[in-house]
Amino acid sequence: MRNRLILLCALCPVLVALVSAHDLFLKFDSYFLQPNSKATVRLLNGSFRASEATVARERMIDVSIIKPAGERTHPPASAWRDEGNTSLLDLETGAAGTYVVGLSTKSRDVEQKAAAFNDYLAHDGMPDTLAERKKNKELDMDVRRRYSKYVKAIFQVGAVRSDSYKTPLSYPVEIIPRQNPYALKAGQTLEVLCLKGGQPLVNQFVSAGRELNGREVALPSVRSDNNGIARIPLKGAGKWYVKFIQMAKLDDPQINYESKWATLTFEVK
Repeated sequence: MRNRLILLCALCPVLVALVSAHDLFLKFDSYFLQPNSKATVRLLNGSFRASEATVARERMIDVSIIKPAGERTHPPASAWRDEGNTSLLDLETGAAGTYVVGLSTKSRDVEQKAAAFNDYLAHDGMPDTLAERKKNKELDMDVRRRYSKYVKAIFQVGAVRSDSYKTPLSYPVEIIPRQNPYALKAGQTLEVLCLKGGQPLVNQFVSAGRELNGREVALPSVRSDNNGIARIPLKGAGKWYVKFIQMAKLDDPQINYESKWATLTFEVK
């Protein structure tokens, strides 16, 4: 166990952010849409490449669309449908501008054996919690944890860009771009604000990656600064994701940890 932990901790600071089967993303076939047209966004429950299971409607707390002028609307339940292992949301665009679609889920509890939890922390971007367990000599402790997920996609309709991309959805955790992704090009840097309860998350471990030629290319993970801002180098064109998991230890005899997941997707030309 000791040798294994040493290896895991050594890998954590330089881990290439591998998206695991735990992730949840909103993803378009193309994030560039025409005004007054129909579109479909997929809810990928698994990885950035594929969904392993649909998401039950009763698990969805909020589904929102932010329009270019800042208006927030909520698609009806009838706009959702399932195809195989994927849930899909059908929507219609309106005027040209930058749009946001977001979704939040109810929490769930899960039990994990100590070794599985340690591996999960190491590979899903929570090295601080792993280090804390080592410091407190809790590596052999099985856990019960609570998790919930908060996902967003930013898409561009027509050629006119708007400021709606930075409209907060007021989810418990959230990623908000500091620049419009559609005003940036490959080779530039996107700054994102990482929030918990509306407050900046300092030193948060943040992962990012993109889809390239049908495969996923992950970037080395970064940390948010003292203002909660993480800087993502947009190293190429394609569909991009940014994500983090905020893990907190609880003083609760029934639940040991609570994790809140945030993901953001967009496209770069």
